[in-house]
Amino acid sequence: MGKPHISPILEIKPEWIDFNGHLNMAYYSVLFDTAADHFYPGIGFGPDYIRERGLTTYTAEFHICYLRELHLGAKLRVHSWLLDYDRKRFHTFQEIHHEDGWIAATGEALGLHIDMSGPRVAPMPDDVFTRLESFHATHRPDAWPERAGRKIGIARKD
Repeated sequence: MGKPHISPILEIKPEWIDFNGHLNMAYYSVLFDTAADHFYPGIGFGPDYIRERGLTTYTAEFHICYLRELHLGAKLRVHSWLLDYDRKRFHTFQEIHHEDGWIAATGEALGLHIDMSGPRVAPMPDDVFTRLESFHATHRPDAWPERAGRKIGIARKD
């Protein structure tokens, strides 16, 4: 699928486990977001971005497919790709990989570039856009991921 950005090892914490004995659905989002925090600074979207430039990113939409349960103490890495982008938006795809090699979940996001003086959607500065282009050149999939672009619904037979 092309070369992903791979997060450092992440571990499931006790407070993330629900009454069913596995990772609560909300914490899959935490894992995907934490992984983004590891590659955002390389693009220019790190914590200094809002302080120094008054610019940031917001997530407009996020889709998760839960494939396998994760349990307390599981070690994993998140693989991230940049599918598409323009001056104001970027489309990412991520997979949570268990240390044993299987994929626990996929996440797909549409991010918006934000000028906090509004706040409003605004074009990225040239230097940040250039870094986003470079990230895409390195971390784009070779083919569209099977689970990307899905919609939610109940399939009915007519």
